[in-house]
Amino acid sequence: MRRIQRAALPTAAQSYLSKRQLAANDKHKNGDLNIERDWKSARQTRALKAVVTTLQTMMGPRQRCMYCLDSHGADIEHFRPKTVYPKRMYEWPNLLLCCTECGRFKGNQFPLSGKQALLIDPTREDPWKHLDFDPVTGNISARFDVRLNDWSAKGAATVDVLKLDRREALSAGYLKTLRHLSGIVERALLGAAIAAPALMTALKNADDHGLLAWCFSDRGQTIHPFKELQQRHPAVWRQCCKSI
Repeated sequence: MRRIQRAALPTAAQSYLSKRQLAANDKHKNGDLNIERDWKSARQTRALKAVVTTLQTMMGPRQRCMYCLDSHGADIEHFRPKTVYPKRMYEWPNLLLCCTECGRFKGNQFPLSGKQALLIDPTREDPWKHLDFDPVTGNISARFDVRLNDWSAKGAATVDVLKLDRREALSAGYLKTLRHLSGIVERALLGAAIAAPALMTALKNADDHGLLAWCFSDRGQTIHPFKELQQRHPAVWRQCCKSI
């Protein structure tokens, strides 16, 4: 996973969503809102197609799922499920791009701690503050929070809901990306000097699964070849960390 910058919607699309939400709120208040029928009707409009296009643009040319970054983002996902939170059904900050598998696993699940969401929203926060990566198995797990002396509750809930530690194809994809990133760093270490901007450009182009933030974290710097990069070229390491 990685942090994703949410783009602004085209004005016409945002206006349509706002009007549609107001209408849905009125129907819900009167007890006659058919959530699935209302969404299906809206989904066929030009405005919702613009929403999909914007979400796809946010994910770059490969249009990956915002949760797993492994599969193609197939459709709009409601972070807060529309059947549970109809008043968020057309809110732009609640809409993500999701693959079929992540959407099937998540369904209408939305664990809470009080009023706080326990699922990670990659458009609002850095997932690696809550998640960890196993460079041997390729599995994603909850990150251990030394301040709390416990595992991240958000990380644990997200891993559990999306089955991030039980998807073999997903783990294989993350390991493949790690090999690509490691190879780029290994080749850079063969030279006497390393240009941080050129190195980061190559790494970002190869980072299909949003692993760079993990690789340049306290965890990543303990494994080869990132450990060697940090020890032998500390200035380059700091520049890379700043540009992620």
